[in-house]
Amino acid sequence: MRIYYGWWIVVAAFLNLFFAVGIIFYGLPVFYPELVKDLGFSRSQVTEGILIGFLIIAPFVGYIGSQIDRRGARAVIRFGLLFVGVPLVLMGWMTQLWQYYLLSIAEVFGYILTGPIPNQVLIARWFRAARGRAMGYAYLGLGLGGAVSPVFIHFLIANYGWRRAFEVVGVLIMAVLLPIAQWVTRSDPSELGLVPDGVPQPESDRSEHEDVFDLRRVVRSTNFWLILLGSTLVIGAIGTVIQQFVLFLHDQKYTLGEASVISSGLLFAGLAGRVIVGYLADRFQKKNVMATFYLILALAIPLLFIARYRLAAWAFAIIFGFAMGADYMLIPLVTADCFGLATLGKLLAVIIMANSLGQWIGPWMAGLIFDATHSYNVAWTVVTIGGVVGAYLIYSINVSREKATARTVPAATA
Repeated sequence: MRIYYGWWIVVAAFLNLFFAVGIIFYGLPVFYPELVKDLGFSRSQVTEGILIGFLIIAPFVGYIGSQIDRRGARAVIRFGLLFVGVPLVLMGWMTQLWQYYLLSIAEVFGYILTGPIPNQVLIARWFRAARGRAMGYAYLGLGLGGAVSPVFIHFLIANYGWRRAFEVVGVLIMAVLLPIAQWVTRSDPSELGLVPDGVPQPESDRSEHEDVFDLRRVVRSTNFWLILLGSTLVIGAIGTVIQQFVLFLHDQKYTLGEASVISSGLLFAGLAGRVIVGYLADRFQKKNVMATFYLILALAIPLLFIARYRLAAWAFAIIFGFAMGADYMLIPLVTADCFGLATLGKLLAVIIMANSLGQWIGPWMAGLIFDATHSYNVAWTVVTIGGVVGAYLIYSINVSREKATARTVPAATA
C-alpha cells in the first residue's frame, strides 16, 4: 500500500519544528551563562535580544503571512532557513552587544519564516479529516527538540566551547533542513496531482471548505479576536513558566541538576500531550479540546505555590507539560475551522506574532516582579488568571456562526 505523500510533509514539518524552534528557542538559554561570563552581558540583555526581534518584526508579520498564502510555504521556508542558520554561525564570532541584538533580530525573522506559521499552513493544506493527528505528529518535533536541546547544546559547549557550539548548531540546521525544503516539502497536494488526505472529498464536504473569507471582515470578527487574545494569554503563561522554571526551582532549594531533570520531565510530558490532543481534535470539536487543555494548564500553575515539596513539583511538571501539548498546534485547526484556508497564512502570522510577544513579554514581566518582590507568587497568580481567561475566550468561539456569516455576506452584497 502506497503511503500518502502528506505524511512525508508531516516528517518535513517535524524536522523544521525540531531544529528551527525546539533546538533554537529551548536551547538558547543554555548559552546565556556563557555570554554573561565571557562577553559581560547582563541577564536582562541576553533575554532582550529575542524580544527586541519580535517587536521589530511585528509590523511586517501580515506581509509575511500574505507571502505564505501567495508563494507557498515551501518557498518561504527555504528563504527563511538562511536567517536561522547563518546568524547562529555568526554568533560564534560576536564580541559586542549590538552584534548580538542584530543577530537575534535576524534569528527571529528566520523563526517567523520557518517555524510554526508556515508549517501549520502546510499541514492544514495537506490534511482535512486527519488534520489533528498530522498536526500532533508534526509538533512532536518541537517538543522533542525542546527536550533534547539543553543536553545536546551543553555537550557541545562542554567539549568545544560556546563559540564553536553556535557554529555547529547553525551549520547542522542548514545541512538538514535545506535539502528537506528543496526535495521533500511541497506547499500544496495539487502540486503532485493529489488531494488532501489522499482521498477525494464528497461534494457536500468540499463546499464547506471552499468558503472564501474576506480578510477585512475576518479581522473585525469576534472569533478572530477570541482566538488571538485567548491563545496569547495562555501562550504567555506557558512562556513565563518555562523561562523562569529552573530559576524558580533553584530558589526552592533544588539543585540545578534536580531542576533540570524536572524541567526535562515537563517537556517530555508535552510529547504525550501533543499526540493525544491531535487524536481528540479529530474526534471532538477542536475549540472545545483547545479550551479544555488550556484550562487544565492554567489550573496546574497554583501547584507552584507548594513546589518546595517534590511531589507537588513533579505533579505540576506532568500535568502542565501534558496540557502544554495543546500550545500552538490547535491554533491553526480552530482558525481554519472558522475562516477556511484561503487567508490562513496571513491570519496565523498575526495570531502567532501576538502569541510570541506574549511568550517573551511574560517572562520579562515575571522577572521584574521577582526583582521587586523577591518572589514569583504574584507572577504565578497573574498567569493563572490569564490562563483561565484565555481558556474561556477559546471556549466562547462560535464556529457555526462564522460560517453562516460568510455565506450571507456575498448574498447581501449581490
